[in-house]
Amino acid sequence: MPHYFTRGPLAILAALAAPLAVCAVLLPFRSDLANTHVALVLVVVVVAAAVLGHRLAGALSAASAALWFDFFFTRPYEHFSITKSADVVTAVLLLVVGLVVSQLAARTRRLQVVAITDADYLAQIHQTAGIAGSATSPATVIDTVRAQLVGLLRLRGCRFEYGMLLGHPARLEPDGSVVQGRRIRDVDRLGLPDEEVELRVFSHGHFYGRFMLDPAPGALVSLEARLVAVTLAGAAGAALDTAQGPRTQAESG
Repeated sequence: MPHYFTRGPLAILAALAAPLAVCAVLLPFRSDLANTHVALVLVVVVVAAAVLGHRLAGALSAASAALWFDFFFTRPYEHFSITKSADVVTAVLLLVVGLVVSQLAARTRRLQVVAITDADYLAQIHQTAGIAGSATSPATVIDTVRAQLVGLLRLRGCRFEYGMLLGHPARLEPDGSVVQGRRIRDVDRLGLPDEEVELRVFSHGHFYGRFMLDPAPGALVSLEARLVAVTLAGAAGAALDTAQGPRTQAESG
């Protein structure tokens, strides 16, 4: 189903309109249907809006369902008022159940995305570890990690520098935080800095060099992705440590 329909403005319109449409269909049978049965049908509509849309769509659908249930199926009819306590309870439960379902649906979608993303991260780490264990040249591992970092951190570019540290660029730390100057940057809210960020490469306490990351403007990168980047840099460090090769040349990419 198209993204604009399930996640965009149309999802909001559909969430608001669907309960009204269902009430219109059920209205001719009002005298034969118990209000609890009508409420159960509307709950199904709210669940569909929450699952196919998003949290806001589910919440708006729940509010719309409670509103039109009151208007069409509680006395006095065609008025936004309720005289029977049982109908009040039904309307409130309809709203509460709809809101809870929308939250659960949103959480389920988020967990699914996290699981898929984590699987991709694990695959990248496994790939790099395999190359590090079999490559005859550490340059092969560095090239692999450099390419992975570009995609993982949404970079415009990345290069590897051997040897000494020069300057004081922003730095991606082992815990996934980014230090800019003497302050920790709020990457979750602001994204990576609009300047190069270094990711240092160590192995067994020895400094081998650093990846210089060139972030895309405005790109938001999750903590999980930043931690995977640190892990990949560690694999490059292990390959360099094993090879003990020259560390004076610079590679650009």
